Amino acid sequence: MSDQSHITDVIFDFCGVLLDWQTRACLEGHFPDDVVAAICADDDPHGFFHYEDRMDAGEDFASIYPDVVREQGEDIARIFQYYIDHYDDALPRTLPSMVELLEDLKRHGYGVWGLTNWSHETFHLAFEKFPHLAELLNGTVVSGVEKMHKPNADIYELALTRFGLDAGQCVFFDDTAKNVVGANEVGIHGILFENALQARESLAALGVRL
Repeated sequence: MSDQSHITDVIFDFCGVLLDWQTRACLEGHFPDDVVAAICADDDPHGFFHYEDRMDAGEDFASIYPDVVREQGEDIARIFQYYIDHYDDALPRTLPSMVELLEDLKRHGYGVWGLTNWSHETFHLAFEKFPHLAELLNGTVVSGVEKMHKPNADIYELALTRFGLDAGQCVFFDDTAKNVVGANEVGIHGILFENALQARESLAALGVRL
């Protein structure tokens, strides 16, 4: 493809790409092991990720909490409140070698950007805990602030417009397949993220030289 050597900018998801996100790290040791295991399971019967998705889409915790109480009961609702109140504990580290990848991209003149599904009430914790990320990224679009979220086309288009980018010259890394599809549908080179080495190899295949 002729445009493969014209990548100018790389856009990154946050949790699962730049940051290690571990609900278990926040809850373990504070609540019964079996309850924590259920909450952290892919088929979580307590709906934590459903409620968190609503926050990511722009709803306030205060408007969601009564639904948690009604649908899950007071005990689970109390754990959900603890989780949101201690959200920084669910962000133990940046993922290995990702800060170095951002540094290398910037040093070689590429733009680096963030695009994340995240609540407007907790996103600030990412930059407070990892201030170097804030310094490295040229800008970040946060779903909960914009009240639109991946994989819908509108949030990708907003990011492109706000950052002044050409979709065909951008690469987007996300650890969720449907979000990669969403990026591809607006003309961005969406790539399913596995790790930093795979990201470098994928960029090299698109003509990015680091």
